[in-house]
Amino acid sequence: MSTTLSRTETYSLLSLALACVGVLANTFQGDGEPLIASIAFSGLAFCSCYALIRWLGQAFMRRGFKGKDMSKLKQHEIPETMGAVCAMVYLFILVFFIPWPFYKDIVAATSGGGNRDVMKDLDAVETGRLLHRFPHNKLASYLSAILSLQSIVLLGIGDDLFDIRWRHKVLIPAIAVIPMLVVYFVDFGVTKMVVPTPLRPYLGELFDLGWLYYVYMALLSIFSSNSINILAGINGIEVAQSLVIAALIVFNDVLYLSPFTPYPHPATDSHLFSLYLLLPFIGVSLALLMHNWYPAKVFVGDTYCYFAGMVFAVDGILGHFSKTLILLLLPQGFNFVYSAPQLFHLVPCPRHRLPHFNARTGLLECSRVEFKKPLARPIAECLKLLHRLRLLDVEVDGEGNVVSSSNFTIINLWLVWFGPMREDRLALGLLGFQTACGLLGLFIRHRMALLVFTQDNW
Repeated sequence: MSTTLSRTETYSLLSLALACVGVLANTFQGDGEPLIASIAFSGLAFCSCYALIRWLGQAFMRRGFKGKDMSKLKQHEIPETMGAVCAMVYLFILVFFIPWPFYKDIVAATSGGGNRDVMKDLDAVETGRLLHRFPHNKLASYLSAILSLQSIVLLGIGDDLFDIRWRHKVLIPAIAVIPMLVVYFVDFGVTKMVVPTPLRPYLGELFDLGWLYYVYMALLSIFSSNSINILAGINGIEVAQSLVIAALIVFNDVLYLSPFTPYPHPATDSHLFSLYLLLPFIGVSLALLMHNWYPAKVFVGDTYCYFAGMVFAVDGILGHFSKTLILLLLPQGFNFVYSAPQLFHLVPCPRHRLPHFNARTGLLECSRVEFKKPLARPIAECLKLLHRLRLLDVEVDGEGNVVSSSNFTIINLWLVWFGPMREDRLALGLLGFQTACGLLGLFIRHRMALLVFTQDNW
């Protein structure tokens, strides 16, 4: 991979960066315009991340962060763990963005801070700075999100450095999310859920989950952070699926903004908060995807997978739409359930479950796991049933014993369904499936939910 930008790339990135800086400068003409500023910061995040990936590639390789693309005929070493670059750019952007969402409050909360045309009572003036009016709870939520994201980035970098075993690292996201849960407890403390209409005669309109709600949020962070990492292995799939999920969440957020809903809507601030976290993430992810799409020039590493999953978890919890997030992660949930027999070693699990590259045809085929020892009869019968349902490709010997099967991932299942195909076509097929499931999830959330609830908060 070239370590320098072409002239066209340089001028394009520089033009975009200057335009974004101009937009940021113009936001101070009004009340800060945080949403416009977030879009501008997203453009700066894209420019910075795109250039840094190109410039730092060789430095990463010299430090040993490199790998071979096993799904190519010519296997060249390319930089790895470039998701760490995206994560760091994203965190810096979130820090630089802090004054914008609070600019209006900072001006209103400081005596004489640009409010010369606003009349104030004498008592208010004599007390000096009116910081009791500043939304400290919103700032605390924002800072707790940054702290949780920093913690998960450290986990990802540690995993890329030391290749931590899955059973050791699976619970760490629950630790990373503790700062956010503490702020949630202090500022909101809402642990009640709306009961579906058929159950209300027995449970009432609201049911208090208490401490179980915090367990649920911790489990959501574990699932979200690991689900992206499990659905991986081909060029571009980790970043592209994250971009699809982020775009669907942005679409859901926009539904709560004018002109789609009358202002002020009770959920507007929560969905604006969601956009502030997601727009820069889309910026850095687009830059990474341009380098990671087929044929990949860099690998993202586990850092990006954990980082992306935690962005969604933080966004869903602090944006108060965690159940909607679950609907958008249905393919990842299916992949986890489908992978569970191997993840929990009910059947043998090889070190890598990537699709097999056929050098003769140049196509990917489903990879297989061989069973050197006879499987227990119940497990063998279950595998045969999955084979009949076309959810697995099983090979049996003359005596009816299962000797091998395709690996338990949705990527291999796609190849079982549609046959061998080129890597980019496989990725596009999975992304189409992700998009369709996400749109179905939003339809369920905003339309079919009315079958069991009295109203939709949209």
